[in-house]
Amino acid sequence: MLWDLFPSGRRLGGAPVNFAYHCRQLGAKAYAVSRVGSDELGREIQKKLKMLNVERETLQVDSTHPTGTVKVTLDEAGHPSYEICERVAWDYIEMTPELKSLAGGLNAACFGSLAQRNDVSRKTIVAFLEMMPGNSLRIFDVNLRQAYYSKAVVEASLRAANVLKLSDEELPVLSGMFGFAGPDDDQLHAFIERFGLKLVALTCGARGSLLVSRDARDECPAPATKVVDTVGAGDSFTAALCMGMLKGHSLVQINDHANRVASFVCSQSGATPVLPKDLL
Repeated sequence: MLWDLFPSGRRLGGAPVNFAYHCRQLGAKAYAVSRVGSDELGREIQKKLKMLNVERETLQVDSTHPTGTVKVTLDEAGHPSYEICERVAWDYIEMTPELKSLAGGLNAACFGSLAQRNDVSRKTIVAFLEMMPGNSLRIFDVNLRQAYYSKAVVEASLRAANVLKLSDEELPVLSGMFGFAGPDDDQLHAFIERFGLKLVALTCGARGSLLVSRDARDECPAPATKVVDTVGAGDSFTAALCMGMLKGHSLVQINDHANRVASFVCSQSGATPVLPKDLL
């Protein structure tokens, strides 16, 4: 959890808060699990989470390391690139009694690869996932940033997960790691078979998304929209995917709704806009 530093100013960012915020909008009680510094930026994050109605009791405060920041630049199409500061608070998430209590009662959690770049947070995330109920959703939302990932971390994450969400830019990288080849469907099924996944979601930007399970698939185009920026769109897609799976919706229903949610987020500035009523 961090501040995205845009040319126009700073915005609350990081996949955990984006995912939690959109799950809350879509009807869940949502917790942001991360760590901020004992500084002004950290206090601002706590105020912002209160405004967003995201649960804050699992947000840790670090007296040694500063709140995380990322310098974000956008190209002409609104696609972001990131310069991510190191040795910041979210690198040092600790296992606490609050986290143990939370993990044991969850329906779903979403985690990524970037938050595991430091051994401290990685060990906490792995332990947290192991404490979750066996029938819960454990969604691995791949976020390959700079050099902050490895095959070992990705493979361990896939084995800890039962749902994989990745982009069309990330699929060739992950498939290359494990020697998967062929059409996209074949590669996605290879992940399902190798790692025992329930579902793989492949997002393809303006082309929409492909959902594949062991016995079903659905391909859905993205609604036409005027893109302002794409920051947080993937996290909103994952939130809609998560909520749809928890409600037992079909792949067709889940894919359509997730695409409409993500397209709306692309049409707004920032990662946490208020969703219109027709998307709730």
